[in-house]
Amino acid sequence: MSLLYVDQLSLRIGDNAALRDVSFSLREGECRALVGESGSGKSLTALCLLGLAPRGSQLSARQLRLAEDMLPAQGSRQWQSWRGRRVAMIFQNPMTALNPTRTIGAQLGEVFCLHRGMTRKQAKQASIALLERLAIPRAEARLSRYPFEFSGGMLQRVMIALAVACQPQLLIADEPTTALDVTVQAEVLALLREMQRELGTSLLFISHDLGVVANIADSVSVMYAGETVESASLKALFTEPAHPYTTALRAAVPQLHSSQAMQAIPGSPPDLRQAVKGCAFAPRCPHRMAICEESPTFIRTPQGSVTRCWRWHSDHPDNWRLQS
Repeated sequence: MSLLYVDQLSLRIGDNAALRDVSFSLREGECRALVGESGSGKSLTALCLLGLAPRGSQLSARQLRLAEDMLPAQGSRQWQSWRGRRVAMIFQNPMTALNPTRTIGAQLGEVFCLHRGMTRKQAKQASIALLERLAIPRAEARLSRYPFEFSGGMLQRVMIALAVACQPQLLIADEPTTALDVTVQAEVLALLREMQRELGTSLLFISHDLGVVANIADSVSVMYAGETVESASLKALFTEPAHPYTTALRAAVPQLHSSQAMQAIPGSPPDLRQAVKGCAFAPRCPHRMAICEESPTFIRTPQGSVTRCWRWHSDHPDNWRLQS
């Protein structure tokens, strides 16, 4: 059963069509990665799912559902009880996400008191237990410390603690390891996956790093120019990508033991202040056809992936397999 169902989510900010027809689902206990270039709309999609769309923006969707409930309207007071308890987020930069003037204990304890009705004493004990579970040494002493006294890796563990404190149904992680070195990155990813499985929560993992995605995700949705262009299992995405952009994205990843030059994607994403006609990737696509001037619809491939590409429609049976 789908825990999260996003159907045709669109967001307009002034003249900018920032999101267009974003659609994907997330099963209970699943980790789905949302990948794409910077500016593709990954983080903006996450903010919409938290009721934090930019002020003055216009949001529309056929359906935004968490379990059996529709997500509250943007700006609704209902979000005050939803955030933390039902949906929580781990932000990319913990140094700016945490309040620098309050101790770690005060910020973590507040979550337990407000959302779980604990006394201060109970909240302190729960905070210590959670920090210890996340492998933070001298947890009790650390409660009286401020964010600037922690390393980047330790701060991100605190952010994970804040996010999972109320055992939310949906956990969103927005590039949580980008600012960390490779060794610490691996430790944080392992902890995040452990906590997700332990709590049985669903995880929406946002990243531009396919190497990181390969280590944590069960399934992947690829975004380009504000829309989802492919959704597939992790294995299908890496072995038989269905959309030309996914193929190009994979080819652009440097290979450690390869003598070939990195294959950059030619051209640039479209200007979303102007109406996008047809397939948004067509101007950069080596497989473009005349029909690409029309907007493609989603279609399921024989491998079970869902993609937005004319090459998979029955009118073009000879073009089903793309070179990966």
